[in-house]
Amino acid sequence: MAAPGEAAVDDSHVGTQKRPPARYWQESEIEDKDGNKVQTEETSSEQSVQPKNQQKRKKRKREVEESDGKKMVVSGQEDPFPGPAPIPVNRLQKFKRKEKVKKPRGRKVRLRDMITRSEEASKMAQKQAARFDLLLPEDAGFLEGDEGEDTCTISQQDIADAVDITSGTKYFNLKLSQFGPYHVDYSKTGRHLLLGGRRGHVACIDWPSKELMCEINVMESVNDVKWLHSEDMFAVAQKKWLYIYDSNGIELHCIRKFNDVLRMTFLPYHFLLATASATSFLQYLDVSVGKEVAAFSTKTGRLDVMCQNPHNAIVHLGHHNGTVTLWSPNQKEALVKMLCHQGGVRSVAVDKTGTYMVTSGMDKKLKVYDIRAFKPFKSYFLPAGASCLSLSQRGLLSAATGDVVQVYRDVWSTPVNKPYMAHRTRGAVWGLHFCPFEDVLGIGHGDGFTSILVPGAGEPNFDGLDANPYRSTKQRQEWEVKALLEKIQPELISLNPTDLGEVDQVSFKQRHQERVEALGFDPLEKEKFVPKYKKKGRSSAGGIERRKKQVAHEDQRDEIRKTVEDKMKMEKEQKEREKKKAALFVNKSALDRFKK
Repeated sequence: MAAPGEAAVDDSHVGTQKRPPARYWQESEIEDKDGNKVQTEETSSEQSVQPKNQQKRKKRKREVEESDGKKMVVSGQEDPFPGPAPIPVNRLQKFKRKEKVKKPRGRKVRLRDMITRSEEASKMAQKQAARFDLLLPEDAGFLEGDEGEDTCTISQQDIADAVDITSGTKYFNLKLSQFGPYHVDYSKTGRHLLLGGRRGHVACIDWPSKELMCEINVMESVNDVKWLHSEDMFAVAQKKWLYIYDSNGIELHCIRKFNDVLRMTFLPYHFLLATASATSFLQYLDVSVGKEVAAFSTKTGRLDVMCQNPHNAIVHLGHHNGTVTLWSPNQKEALVKMLCHQGGVRSVAVDKTGTYMVTSGMDKKLKVYDIRAFKPFKSYFLPAGASCLSLSQRGLLSAATGDVVQVYRDVWSTPVNKPYMAHRTRGAVWGLHFCPFEDVLGIGHGDGFTSILVPGAGEPNFDGLDANPYRSTKQRQEWEVKALLEKIQPELISLNPTDLGEVDQVSFKQRHQERVEALGFDPLEKEKFVPKYKKKGRSSAGGIERRKKQVAHEDQRDEIRKTVEDKMKMEKEQKEREKKKAALFVNKSALDRFKK
């Protein structure tokens, strides 16, 4: 019986009500013939979802708890090597960046947090660099002879036959006797070769694949060739002016301000082309904007010996009087003048760390200098002297004497009695250059060009973000944009690059003295006034600044009062001296000259 006001419901028809079709994610129960409810797979799976999720969460929670307790569970088993992989201490020291900074005391919370975060980031970078060092499996190997065999007697043909086919193809000769002798230059990535013949022949080659990129004849003498920031542009010092060409041999610029150029070197991180001329001028050209940055007259005669220090971008010039001068575009005079030889300097080379400089002179001596102290510590005598020098990335030194090229190993660490390798060319050597990231030495001589194999010369591991030999055109374009954005200004070139991170004490004292004269008091003489904290809102930022200014004005007033008193005292003394002098002139008579 239904209650009043409620509608009656027919229960008979509830059991036979038609149910909607079941979905795969819904529960479904089917009665069997005995009237028992049977749970389908869909129902059982859905009902078991929650317990399974709970089990997974419990298992994950247990794993996290065990990982905190140095127990790692992987696939239900205990990790035999828990925690991060250990790093050797010597490898960590190799990538150490800086010493710990003493944190300031007091209320400088933000500064302390900033120093803490910086130290943590530096420590993480040090660990990551030490771990990634394992990913550089390539190592530099040297040529080792049999027992009693001298490595300098091994010929290039024997080396090419012993190595693999790819390495063997890196030994080849280009017979170009019509336009020689040749100057040589490799690009920064070591992929492209630039040849400049004395009689006007210029060619750039993708030398690993032996593909000729361009070949031109400028119809006048060529003094030097040099790649610029990428393999798309190169500079040629011709008989009269300096020319810029692209990789297709098309002339882009003729720079008539740079005339009679004999030697060139390029600073890749500054985008500066430094040139030395026959008129004794050293000039710098910014190739990113096409403007001359600096020009100096060295007043030392013809400049035909030039190289750069890769560590600090200082240019080294050799002169006929036996001196080597160091130059920067910021000063009109030489930074350093070193007397290296009794005769003229023939060639100069500096290693990539900027520590050692090797020079050869007309006195037939080969000297090794420590640039940090500007003193020689090794000296070798060569019977015929060395006309060209070149240093590899791993510290091998190549010296050319006539048509013989000798390669020396560990010149600055141990006394050298015999060369590491030797090779004879078909003509007099004019240019030597080690190929970056390759065990290859390029030799330009009177009969063309020769590429020889020098095991252990190149750096086996390259930085793909700086110089990638395998980069594509798109990667090269992106690298060029980033390099232009990160270009270092010429004003930052100095003899010691670490000076940029230090405080200039002389300038600081001068500025401090000027500030003291302007204020009338020394703001650093005593501790700064710290206003006392006041309650009830009276220590607002504006109130604190007003109290600071008031105290500063009082100190300044005292200094001004003291200065005025000293000035008045000096004026009073001056007046007294003038009165005495006037009194002496008034009482003086003509007969006073007879007084003794």
